[in-house]
Amino acid sequence: MHTLSKMTFVELKLKLREPISTFFTLVFPLLLLLLFGSIYGNEPTPFLGGRGNVDVSVPGYIAMIIGTLGIIGLPVALAEYRDQGILRRYRATPLSSSSILSAQVVTNLAIALLGMALIVTAAYFVYDLTLPAAPLAVIVAIVFSGVSFLAMGFLLAGLMPTASAAQAVGMAIFFPMLFLSGAGMPQAILPDAMVKVSQFLPLTYVVNLLQDLWVGKSWNVTAVLVLAGMMIAATAVSTRTFRWE
Repeated sequence: MHTLSKMTFVELKLKLREPISTFFTLVFPLLLLLLFGSIYGNEPTPFLGGRGNVDVSVPGYIAMIIGTLGIIGLPVALAEYRDQGILRRYRATPLSSSSILSAQVVTNLAIALLGMALIVTAAYFVYDLTLPAAPLAVIVAIVFSGVSFLAMGFLLAGLMPTASAAQAVGMAIFFPMLFLSGAGMPQAILPDAMVKVSQFLPLTYVVNLLQDLWVGKSWNVTAVLVLAGMMIAATAVSTRTFRWE
């Protein structure tokens, strides 16, 4: 446990010192909040089911952070470590493989929760955000969704030969999900055809899960099953494909 905590602390410092990673996981969602909040405000509207734009969008922004970390952040970081021989050096130390990889999971989950705290704080004080009806359930859902997407990140990290390839493929996967899932903008403004396409995108189910719990609904069974299935499948494949050098 002591080894894991020290590894996590080091990884967290490294990630927060990386300007691009910090921008897209912590700053960019805040910029979207302030931009669209200043345009649309947070007045309840029938178009959004009697809720305000900020109330609807904040769970999506949290899902955006989860998707960014899982599909881009983790695969690029691990692929870069492999390119630079860092993973190989780690394996030559007394550190266990589980500690090295678990530190990545814990670090990314911590950043996701930090991003949630920043988004919720800003939205509450600037736009009078309606806080989640079941905050503990929302936090559990964030951790669950984060682990599911990080499993996909380990899969991509194992399949991609270089950090550049991991970044290119990750962005190609992530940005369609960002615009169609409801993470970047409410799905209510999308055409029906686009909404149907979004049902094939895993980030959609993170948004649905968080939005339902935010307003006090029960756990979205479909979303839980999809994310659990993705986590199990990605974990099973990544155990065979992940490479240390």
